[in-house]
Amino acid sequence: MTTDITAVDATAASSPALPPGDDAAPPAAPPRRSFLGRLWRGRPEDPAWARPALLGLLLATAVLYLWNLSINGWANSYYAAAIQAGTESWKAFFFGSFDAANLITVDKTPGSLWVMELSTRIFGMNSWAMLAPQALLGVASVGVLHATVRRVAGPAAGLIAGATLALTPVAVLMFRFNNPDALLVLMLTLGAYATVRAMEKGSWRWLVLAGTFVGLGFLAKMMQAFLVIPAFAGAYLVAAPIVLHRRILHVLSAAAAVVVAGGWWVAIVELWPASSRPYIGGSQTNSVLELMLGYNGLGRLTGNETGSVTGGGGGNAGPNWGSTGLTRLFTDDYGGQIAWLLPAALVLMGALLWVTRRAARTDTLRASTIVWGGWLVVTALVISLGGGIIHTYYTVALAPAIGALVGLGAVTLWRQRGTSAFARYTLAGTVAVAALTAFVLLERTSDWNAWLGPLVLILGAATAGVLALPARLGTPTRWAGAAVASAGLVVALVGPAAYAVDTVSTAHTGSLPTAGPSTGFGFGNGGTGFGRGGGQLPGGGQFPGGASQNGQTGQGGPGGGGMPGGQAPGGTSQNGGQLPGQGGTTGGTTGGFGGTVGGGLINGSTPSDALVQLLEQDASSYTWVAATVGANNASGYQLATGDPVMAIGGFNGSDPAPTLEEFQQYVAQGKVHYFIGGGGFGGQNGGSEASSEIATWVEQNFTAQTVDGVTVYDLSSGATPATAA
Repeated sequence: MTTDITAVDATAASSPALPPGDDAAPPAAPPRRSFLGRLWRGRPEDPAWARPALLGLLLATAVLYLWNLSINGWANSYYAAAIQAGTESWKAFFFGSFDAANLITVDKTPGSLWVMELSTRIFGMNSWAMLAPQALLGVASVGVLHATVRRVAGPAAGLIAGATLALTPVAVLMFRFNNPDALLVLMLTLGAYATVRAMEKGSWRWLVLAGTFVGLGFLAKMMQAFLVIPAFAGAYLVAAPIVLHRRILHVLSAAAAVVVAGGWWVAIVELWPASSRPYIGGSQTNSVLELMLGYNGLGRLTGNETGSVTGGGGGNAGPNWGSTGLTRLFTDDYGGQIAWLLPAALVLMGALLWVTRRAARTDTLRASTIVWGGWLVVTALVISLGGGIIHTYYTVALAPAIGALVGLGAVTLWRQRGTSAFARYTLAGTVAVAALTAFVLLERTSDWNAWLGPLVLILGAATAGVLALPARLGTPTRWAGAAVASAGLVVALVGPAAYAVDTVSTAHTGSLPTAGPSTGFGFGNGGTGFGRGGGQLPGGGQFPGGASQNGQTGQGGPGGGGMPGGQAPGGTSQNGGQLPGQGGTTGGTTGGFGGTVGGGLINGSTPSDALVQLLEQDASSYTWVAATVGANNASGYQLATGDPVMAIGGFNGSDPAPTLEEFQQYVAQGKVHYFIGGGGFGGQNGGSEASSEIATWVEQNFTAQTVDGVTVYDLSSGATPATAA
């Protein structure tokens, strides 16, 4: 059992001091340690195993996240292309432009891109240099979570919390990927640490620092960072050991810090003349505020996301993507990502609130429970009930809160099990719930390590039974107690650990990655999902905007999903079907979600060597070596050539950038060499149809050629007479 720091401090304070005087003995100085000694031994009050265990956890996490990292290649080619642009242009770096010529930005704030772009500027544009910073952000998140929980409940609780985060499947996925979520998680975890520190003595400085971290989280992923604010502010208002009016003033100061830390970039971009900066991708009015409040803000809750693609759903489905409701996080497509210890965390949160019900207002354990419990509940409700585009990997934001509650709750109840029947039965019930949850999730992949689910269930039942016994019977010796505790940890973590290993050993690319083996549903890695082979949206809906060959159901490519054929709004077809929204008939690539040569909405294009050679011809004479509809379609060409490729309409092809008139002017000025057909998705959900108008104009006025199945138009040859008409 760990030494209570507050008790040590209190004992020292009550000890009689030596009388002053010349002959007074000086206080004994603590023994000096070398840097390595301090690093290995840690704090004097910690048990001998604490620091080596922490270092072992961090080392194991680093190995897990960095191992075989380059297997993911460019990962999300949409962000990879933006990172490549940021290594070529500081203007693209600052604004988060998709291309170095600065036509349009990605549809997020650029904070996460900055981290990866600095790395690739130093080490070159390659998969490892891009993804290694993400892995290190994950290791740092584990370390910060450990430090936060350790301050309240000791090193054992910190280790459990850190290990839970490290092995959560969706965390393993995102800390090896180039999406914005890795930086978001680290910033919010740092914010929780600063909040816990602030509550210890009512420090406004620490609380302002917490607000600063939340603001930096906004620069990673916009308003998702704000979901923790009610928990942080509420905990401080309840528990800080100062008078109420000072608590309120401190919270207001922290709110100002959020605005400054996250708002400076927004202010600069909004005040910057629109004519000399890139268009703000994801908006319809070239405004960061619109993007923040609409497409990436309230639209994710209501489903009213102008310019967004339209998914499908079933049951209590929102207007766009998938079934909504309180059970959403336990469904086939979400469960394996995050749900392993979610029920256990909720049980332990309730237990912590119960055991601290009579504690003083300033009790640090209850205050920490409010921080992590509020974080978990608010974020889980938003993801569960959001009617707009909510992806399964968003759940990585729940992982630190789940880990913290499991660590705090398990250690607190373990310490009380000898004297409290409530602690024994709750601890036993928590292990049983964790085992049952793991069994259910593992049975969804019954053809994958089929023995694991029953083993976890049997071990969980046995461990829960022992934990329910009185302490003198359940753990007669210290070693027996350690064995029972270890068994409980194995029950809790073996399922997610198995998924973590599968995630590390498998390549993940595209815009909708998922962790672990396929469940055959949703966005899994096979079956009917969009990860490593695919089909339908969660809830059974089909996605308009894909393209098909010969009007038949599209097969997709590696990592792609099959799309409904025929009248696919916004798409193009291989052999000329009329596809509303694109306005033309000369596609040439399979669009949609497939990882095919021509790319599509979800996965990047994979150009052949011949096509790359064509695009690179006389590339220095043009601002953009090519233009095509949709950013993912453009991403593969840009990454392959290293030259700017114009992503007409941004990610969805629905942004009014450029307009038809602007594109015609670019062509007339000789700034665009080629137009590549396929990948069109314009006009979705009330968005701009400029991309469709551009594609139609090109098809009507330029001659097409086919290169390895891809339709290409040479815009440098000049338009046909129809242009003037």
